[in-house]
Amino acid sequence: MLTLGQLKEATCAKSAYASKFLPYIITTCDRFSIITPSRILNFLAQVGHESGGLFYTEELASGNAYEGRKDLGNTQKGDGVRFKGRGLIQITGRSNYRAVSLALKTDFITNPTFLGGKNVTKCNDIQLKNAAESAGWFWNSRNLNALADQIDITKNIDTGNNLAVFKKITKTINGGYNGLPDRLNRYKSGLQYFL
Repeated sequence: MLTLGQLKEATCAKSAYASKFLPYIITTCDRFSIITPSRILNFLAQVGHESGGLFYTEELASGNAYEGRKDLGNTQKGDGVRFKGRGLIQITGRSNYRAVSLALKTDFITNPTFLGGKNVTKCNDIQLKNAAESAGWFWNSRNLNALADQIDITKNIDTGNNLAVFKKITKTINGGYNGLPDRLNRYKSGLQYFL
């Protein structure tokens, strides 16, 4: 079972934030079969980056940049702001909110802030749970366990197949390689706790 030390180190989170999220991330990992050392470490390194060390559960930007983005399902006026990135992996856009609503059986279309409220210090238990579970849902829905299974955690992450696969995971989550060095650093920070 995931420990507080593993969670804290692999996400580079403060102990207080890791403690708040620990039970929800344990449940999320169990639910979405994020259960091997490589799967857990890769998931946590990515989540750590996306959330700024388990701090942010809502994108800092207003969401205006997503207005009218049909590729995100934002077809109604105000959708950009309403469905901006929330959760530990920033779920963005009406289409993704609809999909995660169906998967988690919670209406995030009517109540988008149920996915997260600004940051960990402002979230209630429901928001913490949904922020964690939505990240697990995203990870699972993009089949990222299969990619994580291709990473050999006994070998260097900075070269060869390990780096190529880590970059694929990053691109799937981010759409590019934004923050790649930070994501790698979080992986390396947590590595000793998973060997």
